[in-house]
Amino acid sequence: MGGVFDKCHKGTDNQGRQPTSNGAGRGYEHSSTPPAVVPRPKKDNGSQDIFTALYQFEGRTEGDLSFQQGDKLKILNFSGDWWHAKSLVTNQEGYVPSNFVALVKSLDAEDWFYRNCTRSDATNRLMVPGLVPGTFLIRESESKPGTYALSIRDESNGPPHVKNYRISNTTDGQFFIAEQKKFPTLQDVVEYYRGDNSGLCCRITDACPKESPTTMTLGRDIWEIERSSMVMMSKLGSGQFGDVWKAIWNGKTPVAVKTLKEGTMSPEAFLAEANIMKGIRHNKLVNLYGICSEKEPIYIVTELMKNGALLTYLREGDGKFLSLRTLVDIAAQIAQGMSYLEERSYLHRDLAARNILVGENNLVKIADFGLAKLVLDEHYVARKGNKFPVKWTAPEAALYGTYSIKSDVWSFGILVSEIVTKGVMPYPGLSNSEVLDQVQRGYRMKKPQHCPESLYRLMCKCWLENPQDRPTFDFLYNYLDDYFVSQEPEYKDPEGF
Repeated sequence: MGGVFDKCHKGTDNQGRQPTSNGAGRGYEHSSTPPAVVPRPKKDNGSQDIFTALYQFEGRTEGDLSFQQGDKLKILNFSGDWWHAKSLVTNQEGYVPSNFVALVKSLDAEDWFYRNCTRSDATNRLMVPGLVPGTFLIRESESKPGTYALSIRDESNGPPHVKNYRISNTTDGQFFIAEQKKFPTLQDVVEYYRGDNSGLCCRITDACPKESPTTMTLGRDIWEIERSSMVMMSKLGSGQFGDVWKAIWNGKTPVAVKTLKEGTMSPEAFLAEANIMKGIRHNKLVNLYGICSEKEPIYIVTELMKNGALLTYLREGDGKFLSLRTLVDIAAQIAQGMSYLEERSYLHRDLAARNILVGENNLVKIADFGLAKLVLDEHYVARKGNKFPVKWTAPEAALYGTYSIKSDVWSFGILVSEIVTKGVMPYPGLSNSEVLDQVQRGYRMKKPQHCPESLYRLMCKCWLENPQDRPTFDFLYNYLDDYFVSQEPEYKDPEGF
């Protein structure tokens, strides 16, 4: 086969053991929490229902309440994703997205506080071009629960990099970086180090900017969407399920609309699956806003991701210029979202770069999860021809139709090859039938050019013949999330004390 295939590396032994990393035993802390959900406070006094607006929101329907960033709101009812609120600025009432507000004086109300933020995520956020030296955030510590960490962008000794400092607690509830200087609150820590860099690499300046989140749904109790409320603006792409359009809903809200080809899937089966899909929420999964299902073609309405499909982004967009660090981070984000599906025993069945969408700052989300199993197209179901994604599909699924989360792990290994090669077709130069034949005989894709050996070994673990020997997505996320971080000191000690 001209050297296209190569025997896959077996790691350090021949027992199918998984590679190790510093994070391999770390508990998965992101999968069970929906994105940016504000904890509902216990209403034990009058201040517990006063919230502050973290972002601006313009109402979309008659019952919504518009507000500006910083407005104070009294929450009248905490039910669902949209809370009934009264503005203390305008005295108007209406529904507000719960992930746009936070309890006044809470940590979540601070622009510098990041909940559920890993160390590598903090590094990626602070390394965005254009941020000034001293840009910072405070996050919950992964390695020592109950404590916090201060991450700072520093440029004092060469190119931009990130320094991390542990914020410890005393038995009486005070906080400190250096024991000689203690503070009653994290807010006091920030105020002090904004004026004095004693012991730190530099004085902290601006809070690391946060992107405005997407709402969980288009509005309260919106699921079946009026087809007439959608105005198609531009075609974004086509796939085996149908076309994808940028659209405007209700005259003001940009969304993405997937139009399902007539006959692609049973409308009844789709509606049943859609009701399951709308309950699957994670910040690494594309938000499903609603459907138009009263006639064909069925519309699937989702959030709009600014930079489109990962495959196109890597081949033709700014993704062509991404560093290995950022590429590995993209793979880690995908593994994080798949770990959430893994916990819920939910399969994707068509995991590939074409089904990953890219937002701002190289944040990615998984799309089209669950749709592949509904396809009625005989060429797709028969696993023959050009439509069936043979090069991404595990042999047990391609040959026998046996899908599991472990077949998704196989696909993830192929997806990693797409990422590190910036969109090169897997198994270049080979047809689907040639790939299927060679993979059955034990061959695996050769290490891509410029791919680190350790990353290739991880990919090969995803391609082990026995599905149960393949790693979990939880492991894959932890390994990739720690891929660069594990090579650096975890925390820097304050200097001069």
